Amino acid sequence: MDQEITFEELGLAPEILDAVKAAGYETPSPIQAKAIPALLQGKNLLGTAQTGTGKTAAFALPLLSRIEFNAHETSLLVLTPTRELSIQVAEAIQQYAMKLPKVHVVPVYGGQDISVQFKALKRSANVIVATPGRLIDHLKRGSITLDKVQAVVLDEADEMLDMGFMEDVETILSEIPENAQRALFSATMPKEVLEIIDEHLGEYSEARIEGKTTTVENIRQRFLLVKSHDKMEALARVIEGEDFDGMLIFVRTKQATSEVSERLEARGFNVAPLSGDLAQTLRERTINRLKMGKLDIVVATDVAARGIDVDRITHVVNYDIPYDTESYVHRIGRTGRAGRSGNAILFITPRERRLLKTIEKATRQPIEAMSLPSAEQISAKRIANFQKKIQDKLTNTDLSKFREIFMKMTVELGSDIEEVAAAALCLAQEREPIFPKMEQLSTPKIREQGDKDNGGERKERKEGANGVEEGYLRYYLAVGRRDHVSPRDIVGAIAGEADISSAIIGRIKLFDKFSTVELPENTDQGVLDILSEMTIRGNDAKFRLMTDDAPPPKDRGFKGKKKFSKEKKPWSKEKPFREAHGDKPFRKTRRFGRH
Repeated sequence: MDQEITFEELGLAPEILDAVKAAGYETPSPIQAKAIPALLQGKNLLGTAQTGTGKTAAFALPLLSRIEFNAHETSLLVLTPTRELSIQVAEAIQQYAMKLPKVHVVPVYGGQDISVQFKALKRSANVIVATPGRLIDHLKRGSITLDKVQAVVLDEADEMLDMGFMEDVETILSEIPENAQRALFSATMPKEVLEIIDEHLGEYSEARIEGKTTTVENIRQRFLLVKSHDKMEALARVIEGEDFDGMLIFVRTKQATSEVSERLEARGFNVAPLSGDLAQTLRERTINRLKMGKLDIVVATDVAARGIDVDRITHVVNYDIPYDTESYVHRIGRTGRAGRSGNAILFITPRERRLLKTIEKATRQPIEAMSLPSAEQISAKRIANFQKKIQDKLTNTDLSKFREIFMKMTVELGSDIEEVAAAALCLAQEREPIFPKMEQLSTPKIREQGDKDNGGERKERKEGANGVEEGYLRYYLAVGRRDHVSPRDIVGAIAGEADISSAIIGRIKLFDKFSTVELPENTDQGVLDILSEMTIRGNDAKFRLMTDDAPPPKDRGFKGKKKFSKEKKPWSKEKPFREAHGDKPFRKTRRFGRH
């Protein structure tokens, strides 16, 4: 990527550019720099990029800039594999459209009360961000029409198709006008994605990110799996638990440099921000303070940290995962200078685990997992630091007056010298307790190698006396072979709707009119509630615990060990989509047009 390019030079609409500045972004990421010009010109686009590379802005910024949004028409459609990503993308697009008052963004996904979505769609739905299954449901009900769509985006296409949404995606694409612009983003190119590209993308430009560099060998690389809302607490504990001289913390936006540094400063750390907003003289002063040891920690963006060469930087922390592997290499290269050893710590949220593997593959070096330091470890560090400060006072300070006060206090208080010393020590450490009480952070678990994950083998499971795997319960689904449903469709629907790992889904059995699936006994009640509203290939799954009873009527509550209610879903046979397709399995009806 051209290091000098800015968002201003890309030709975005003024309103969108204002939103970008308000978000605190300085320069486009590699995928943004390649994708935005092509999409602004109305071209179709194939983007090859990993999660966390700024893909949402890569398609949202140019499409919001060029599309003419009209009243209640749906002009932009974004398809995503999971409800979590739908919400995330919808929130980002709404932020980018903050200066476009007539643009309303509606996320459409399984697991949410569909009546809530009906209301949002009736008000206005200029941009829809949807999972394929729930969108098909709305199309059949006539609550969404796609005949006015000007652009469609498939985000994380490989994951979407791997979850069994191939025919759903093709059905949806067949409803898009032939002259609509389209973009497909995918981290990998499996057979299913190549089929979609060949059949539906037409002539297209390509935006591809390829890492070209590898890391030096004298840097110890570690990663910490942590939930997004726990990152700041985790960062503070990592800083306290590591033995470091100077530390450089990387974040994505200049706004984040201020926020993170202010929160760390409030915790007593010697820290300063470094971003492109700072005048050159102030940036140089900050770096010089770091060099001279007057500053321990700097929170910086990639742009502001270019060219930093400070020997005392022993640690680089990627608080926000970098846009691409090349940026990762450049970041961690700020430590381990002049032949010294260095440390690189990468914060990974559950959604970013795939990118971790990409970085390891590109750098050809494993990144080891690390654990958060315990309260006991941090306590030991604080005691050692406190003792060091006391030793410094004993060596370099005249303590005669303080000794007199101390001896006088022992007499007046009638306490021995050890008790008074302990009380003084307790007072001195109140701002930073040497015995901290710390909440246990619920760090996401990393799957064992034997677990099923992206084609891995599932752990061996034993069958109980009732024919169900031990520790599992069997559930009923009102879809079967006659509905053209496959096990892959069922796995994709459950994993996508409830946002759970496919590794925990047990055996699936298909019959003509129904199917069964086995899930762990300890499956969360919230997950079961979500699955009770699940649709599979546009059909109401009527998910319930498998019992000897006949399946309950559609609108009755759940019968069995675990209870969750189901609201009646409106269904109109007079809706346009049903008139066009009836109850037959969906088939693609036409190819995308070509530009």
